[in-house]
Amino acid sequence: MNTAVFNHNKYRMLESVNISQRQWPDNVLTQPPLWCSVDLRDGNQALKEPLNQQQKLAYFKMLVQMGFKEIEVGFPSASDEDFNFVRALVEEQHIPEDVTIAVLTPAREALIKRTFSALKGAERALVHMYNSTSKVQREQVFRLDKQGIVDIAVKGAQVVSACAQKQPETDWRFQYSPESFTATELDFAVQICNAVNDVWQPEPDKPVVINLPATVEMSMPNVFADQVEWFIAHIHYRDSVIISVHTHNDRGCAVAAAELALLAGAQRVEGTLLGNGERTGNVDLITLAMNLYSQGIDPGLHLSDIQTISEQVSHLIQIAVHPRHPYIGELVYTAFSGSHQDAINKCLKNYQPGQTWEVAYLPIDPADLGRSYEEVIRINSQSGKGGVAWIIEQSLGTQIPRWLQIEFSQLVQRQAEKTGSEISSERIAELFVETYMRPKGLFQINSYQAGQGSEGKEQTEFCINHLDKTLNLYAQGVGILNCFISALSGQFSVAMDIIEYSEQTLQPDSSAQAIAFVRVAINGQNYSGMAENKDIVMASLNAILQAVSEYTLNSYNGT
Repeated sequence: MNTAVFNHNKYRMLESVNISQRQWPDNVLTQPPLWCSVDLRDGNQALKEPLNQQQKLAYFKMLVQMGFKEIEVGFPSASDEDFNFVRALVEEQHIPEDVTIAVLTPAREALIKRTFSALKGAERALVHMYNSTSKVQREQVFRLDKQGIVDIAVKGAQVVSACAQKQPETDWRFQYSPESFTATELDFAVQICNAVNDVWQPEPDKPVVINLPATVEMSMPNVFADQVEWFIAHIHYRDSVIISVHTHNDRGCAVAAAELALLAGAQRVEGTLLGNGERTGNVDLITLAMNLYSQGIDPGLHLSDIQTISEQVSHLIQIAVHPRHPYIGELVYTAFSGSHQDAINKCLKNYQPGQTWEVAYLPIDPADLGRSYEEVIRINSQSGKGGVAWIIEQSLGTQIPRWLQIEFSQLVQRQAEKTGSEISSERIAELFVETYMRPKGLFQINSYQAGQGSEGKEQTEFCINHLDKTLNLYAQGVGILNCFISALSGQFSVAMDIIEYSEQTLQPDSSAQAIAFVRVAINGQNYSGMAENKDIVMASLNAILQAVSEYTLNSYNGT
């Protein structure tokens, strides 16, 4: 029995930020942020089974290939595993010249010194120092006032500077995070960051990264954007500070919060691939980068092989990719709905390479990420004629007319309802061939010959095979097809009429196969047929015979 007490009264809304004329709502993103992957630190520490050294190195090399120029590779003062991995990267020269590794350290002297030991001999490195600044942390965890928290940060910044001076062979960069920024009073967040920068003395050509982490996502994304804009407006050394954000996903809004923070002036984003991180995770850098891409902005990362990358990440972290995960999930480009399929089908036919992408229900071209259009439209009992028609065209190269789309989609739907599951494109193509294209064996046209009849009408002779017999039929009328229908009606004593007809050419050259589709009413029931031939008339006559064969078989079966 559920004993939970669901009580919203014990929670309160985060206070809004007093900005009289906020700027970010009117801003537009035109370029990507600086990217920093924290997969090997934040992501790794969130795993049930952290990565081993070999897995970390494989992950690191993958991030390099993707184009990341800043990679946080660990927390070397926290474990020997992380310390040894950083040493291996440095000593075995795995770090490209254009990549800066970052490491995290608390603002504690002993841990800072061990962090610098891990980095000894590195050509360049970013030391990321943090301490908790929120009211709840100050009062309930550290039991310190604001000045006590500032003193921790300032002392840590001094130790960082001193350690860097002792290892001048490395090109050092510094970063500071007021942990739990979202729960920290904004004026205090500015105060403590200014105090750290007073120690580090950043300059435009030697900027400091000030990272504003939503360590716990506590508000709607617009409130976070207000916090970032207010902070930027009040921070000192603005031309020498890179404003970074590190959003978590407790409310499911990490991507939106990061995007709005960029509008508010943030220049750098920390996150992980697939959003792996503590609790509900970090901002998903793949989604964030692809969102930019979908707006015509080069994200600055190599994502064309993102399907392979996502599979590698999923394998390494042992977390499956959700089938609806943005951009990379198995089903994110898939439409089962009939109306969606019809719209996609029509738009894909209109789209020409080089045009601006405008396809209903598909924000980006799946082919850009190595996905095939065969994955886009899949069929179950909820699907409609447009999707079925698209699959037939892709599988068989045949554009079936609307009336046949309706008829065949109903057949497919019955099959889907019977099985209760998706029907593969291969099975749909087989079903179409079995129903319409495979000769029934009852009738076949051998030849026809048209001549002049009385009263200006055509008189046509048809030679057909029927159950191993040759029949010669004669009819007079207007048009060969009408003559054929008349001849068949007389021969078999049935009422027949063509109610639908269409044709197409399969190849645009002299050797083209023609294909004809017909629907024939026979004694009040409709039967469809289709056939191929180089001669469109022969194709049409055989299509009629397919329909007649279907009628005959149904008559034999008592249906």
